[in-house]
Amino acid sequence: MVHIVIIPGNGAGDVTAANWYGWAQRKLDAMDGVKCVLRNMPDPIVAKESIWIPFMRDELGCNEDTIIVGHSSGAEAAMRFAETYTVKSIVVVSACVTDLGDENEAASGYYNRPWEWEKIIANTEWRVQFGSTDDPFIPWSEQQQVADGMKSELHKYEDMGHFMNTSFPKLLDVIKKKIN
Repeated sequence: MVHIVIIPGNGAGDVTAANWYGWAQRKLDAMDGVKCVLRNMPDPIVAKESIWIPFMRDELGCNEDTIIVGHSSGAEAAMRFAETYTVKSIVVVSACVTDLGDENEAASGYYNRPWEWEKIIANTEWRVQFGSTDDPFIPWSEQQQVADGMKSELHKYEDMGHFMNTSFPKLLDVIKKKIN
């Protein structure tokens, strides 16, 4: 059984109805041999690392057999999780490396130390990244730093913004390809 956990961005509200999360969870769950978990996160506005990482481990069951799909703040959570714990892989969408000068993002705790790219690489079988040059929140230079640091399979777009659409077929295609 392939275990996939979707970690949403902060401030998403009911995650089953936000962005592409619920759509992806239903599509992935419908695949043979896949169990996809999507739950509302504790501390959904600040998305504190000190709360999210233990929740991912203890409540969502992220472990060495898990593919973590993280969007925005969830991407940073996936990367920080993989610095400490072995997971099958991570898929990050709209990832960044700094708090971008935002007080709320700074309060999350993800950006208060250097990224440990070597540990992320060592603790994952593969890493995929989706990013868009027209993201209104995250400059391309930050997304490129993630790609370079993680040595990720980069899917670069010019017209997807912050990937806040209601479906995400390309994500599904890439995950299907990777698990088959």
